[in-house]
Amino acid sequence: MNVGFAMCGSFCTYSQVFPVMELLSRDYHLIPIFSDAAYTIDSRFGTAREHIHAASEICGREPLHTIAQVEPIGPKKLLDALVIAPCTGNSLAKLAHSIADGPVTMAAKSHLRNGRPVVIAVSTNDALAGAAENIGKLMSRKHIYFVPFGQDDPRTKPTSMVADFSRIPQALEEALEGRQVQPVLL
Repeated sequence: MNVGFAMCGSFCTYSQVFPVMELLSRDYHLIPIFSDAAYTIDSRFGTAREHIHAASEICGREPLHTIAQVEPIGPKKLLDALVIAPCTGNSLAKLAHSIADGPVTMAAKSHLRNGRPVVIAVSTNDALAGAAENIGKLMSRKHIYFVPFGQDDPRTKPTSMVADFSRIPQALEEALEGRQVQPVLL
């Protein structure tokens, strides 16, 4: 089974996401996809080159990182499912409003045309503020499923929420069966 694994620029979560990518690579053929930010930005959590190397080692191929590379996903029916982990507030907003101006959002748009599941693992500082409306819109869309998520630091970041990345495999299995894993909110 072919599963796209798209990464957006919530760099602080990569240390939790890469082990899940490695776990999934045992059961699925993973195709890594990087957002522009994931592919180009060096942060205090590692360099872009380090992240590209890690994904390449796990998946056995370089990440797709341009619109031109991901656009054929839909027409050629290349994926059985697409996981977006981490999915930032910026990407949530674009997905909620059908904006496909980068590799991750184009991959999702292209993939959704086939009625196949997209699994979203939220990581945004404004999930309980500006991004809440976008999360709600996406939750009501067909073929979009969420990894359970909750507040990560309610005292110092009261509107921030992050997926429980360890539940991606379960959320993916459920999504492949057309079900949303429950509970969604932790």
